Amino acid sequence: MQDSQTTGPRPASRRGFFFGAATVGAAAAAVTVLPKVVEAPAATAANSLPPPPEKGGGYSLSEHVKRYYKTTSA
Repeated sequence: MQDSQTTGPRPASRRGFFFGAATVGAAAAAVTVLPKVVEAPAATAANSLPPPPEKGGGYSLSEHVKRYYKTTSA
């Protein structure tokens, strides 16, 4: 007689496949519905910049530009 409870790995079943597909679908739906938390810090960074000049231009020699120039002059 065979024992109905085997200790080895079970073969893949359709039920497990559909359960996994439903889980992935629910996770994808939750990600699209949740609000984006990353956008809030970007809005505060835009407010800290000085206003653009009225007659065009807009170039300013900021710290990150100075660092870039130092890296290219070597």
